[in-house]
Amino acid sequence: MSSTPFLAPAVQGDDEELEQSLRPRRLDDFVNQERTKEQLGIALEAARTRGEALDHVLLVGPPGLGKTSLAYIVREELDVGIRTVAGPALEKKDVAAILTTLEAHDVLFIDEIHRLSRTAEEILYPALEDFRIDIVMGQGAAARTLALDLPPFTLVGATTRTGLLTTPLRDRFGMTFRLGYYEPVELASIVRRSARILAVEIAGEAADEIARRSRGTPRIANRILRRVRDVAQVRHEGSITTEIAREALHLHEVDEQGLERIDRELLGTILGKFDGGPVGLSTLAVALGEEPDTIEDVYEPYLLQLGFIQRTPRGRVITKLGRAHVGATAADETLF
Repeated sequence: MSSTPFLAPAVQGDDEELEQSLRPRRLDDFVNQERTKEQLGIALEAARTRGEALDHVLLVGPPGLGKTSLAYIVREELDVGIRTVAGPALEKKDVAAILTTLEAHDVLFIDEIHRLSRTAEEILYPALEDFRIDIVMGQGAAARTLALDLPPFTLVGATTRTGLLTTPLRDRFGMTFRLGYYEPVELASIVRRSARILAVEIAGEAADEIARRSRGTPRIANRILRRVRDVAQVRHEGSITTEIAREALHLHEVDEQGLERIDRELLGTILGKFDGGPVGLSTLAVALGEEPDTIEDVYEPYLLQLGFIQRTPRGRVITKLGRAHVGATAADETLF
């Protein structure tokens, strides 16, 4: 049976297809993460030389840093098939069905693997260690277990929250790579490469401007580039200059630090409504009309990285840097 990609609904659609086209296809094309590239490159070469499946790989890091791209690079470097699934969508029967269709040395990529159900996870244990799955036939006293052998394959798991992985699952990965945020110069290189793929002319300073406001994240840099391209094509001649880039960034409410409107609202809420903090996460979520997990996983990491807020035992507190960014002082805490 052919190992054509199995794409979960979360990775379909026009923007997602375009994002796929912007992904680097080879390890040499992947920007940054040099230590990860070196270690993974050695493992890939060793697997090719021995004619074996690559050991299971766990990719850890915030969203948008290249975990999915690395999974597809593994597939390209090994010239094998890949099946892509989302952890939250996997049920026990789905895991068994997917595993039995894998061919030798194929890659199974599970995104947000920390959100696997416990029953689905337990199916994976013998598959990862012994390349077999146990299927229970029948019920009650007449039930018996049938062991099905699987061809050697590579599981590539991606997670934004490694602490939520169970120890038995985490210990079954032979390699764990932690991806870090990108420097502006590295993001500028990615922006220029993506502009070439999108066939849009961009000035060097414009690429630098986009890179500086991209939160150290390639996915955000590519997203901003597409929106800037739209403004350049609709309101101007198509080429992206520094002035056009700034115009588009202002239109989409992305400030000099890369903060968007919701980020500034979060800072303003802590400062204006809660006297600068501390304020509990659940209270902050109600005030913003957001889910606590969204605030904790999506908005806070970058604000913490910039030093604009602090997490304390009593709640979230805005820092002096955060106050300065929203144009407030300790004496005048009025925002918006």
